Amino acid sequence: MPDAERSTRDRLLDAFESLLVDTGSRAATLDAVAAAADVSKGGLLYHFHSKDELVDGMLARLREQGDADLEAMRAASQGPVDFYLETSVDSGSDFDRALIAAGRIAQESDPRASDALADLREGWFGVLREHLGDESLARTIQLIGDGLYFDDTTGLADKNALRHVRDVLGRLGAL
Repeated sequence: MPDAERSTRDRLLDAFESLLVDTGSRAATLDAVAAAADVSKGGLLYHFHSKDELVDGMLARLREQGDADLEAMRAASQGPVDFYLETSVDSGSDFDRALIAAGRIAQESDPRASDALADLREGWFGVLREHLGDESLARTIQLIGDGLYFDDTTGLADKNALRHVRDVLGRLGAL
């Protein structure tokens, strides 16, 4: 959605997430968030009274994005497994940015972020397990997705990795 159409609250959360991803938590001050969102400090404080409230708002929005992702995964025409693997790369989406930002907060031992990320993982796992009817295979596919994401976000990506994964999972009847 273009910036002009995004609410002030969303622009503030976008700026907070971007600062977390690009420069880390220490640099994501209230002043920096307001400046990055092109909002006055008073405008920021109207929506979020503290950095702690920004974290709460960011995680609430992440949970909403996660719920939408789970619904898309369940409804995917190619099936949940292929959808999960296909989306196990950093596409540059708002959801990807939110996941990385939450990871930065979780690295600071913030249980709110760790819990939100754990809930998302369990949601994805639940859809995979339900679809496959096999807990071990579902967990294996989730770990493969984790590996694809790691490869992609660290610059180590093998351009044929997803093709290889699909080939093996096809032979196992998991796709």
